[in-house]
Amino acid sequence: MSASERAYQDVKARILDGSLPGGDLISEGEIAEALGMSRTPVRAAFGQLEAEGLLRLYPKRGALVVPVSASETEAVMETRWVIERYAIERVIERPGDVPARLAESVATQEGLEGADFVEADRAFHRTLVAGTGNEILLGLYDSLRDRQRRMAHATARRAEIRERTMREHGELADAIAAGNSALALQTLRLHLDNALDTIRGR
Repeated sequence: MSASERAYQDVKARILDGSLPGGDLISEGEIAEALGMSRTPVRAAFGQLEAEGLLRLYPKRGALVVPVSASETEAVMETRWVIERYAIERVIERPGDVPARLAESVATQEGLEGADFVEADRAFHRTLVAGTGNEILLGLYDSLRDRQRRMAHATARRAEIRERTMREHGELADAIAAGNSALALQTLRLHLDNALDTIRGR
């Protein structure tokens, strides 16, 4: 891995996991020193992250970690609603082994915290979308991954929120296994609305 790729991966990971929160101003020098490299590869990494919308560069001052906007948060949640609502309908029509895999996914979330819980949460919903057998739809869902990771840390921070999330996952998995489309859609809508409220700090 080149130095610029290493700098890119390190800074991006810290932005996505919230250890470099939105609104922070970081410098090429501090990142270069922390990673034991010159500023040149860090500058290249910053340019790539700016192109992805994660940083905003200010010459001679540093780079601002771009906060997640309220409109972006709402747009991601509404996109998820459209995709996952369709997934519920298709999986109930052709369940295959998806209900069993959803139940298994819920069980693996017990006791997880932080980034591990965020990944398990995403894996549960990805299992549902993958159950459609539609690779284009799954690719679209995966393209939201980075945005979701930045937002999801708010929902994984407190034990009571994690417990509520797991309970809602279980209720959604049960409704799908029972073939109850109306209940599954109602549960999904509540689940996404609760997540949105948590991200907003309500």
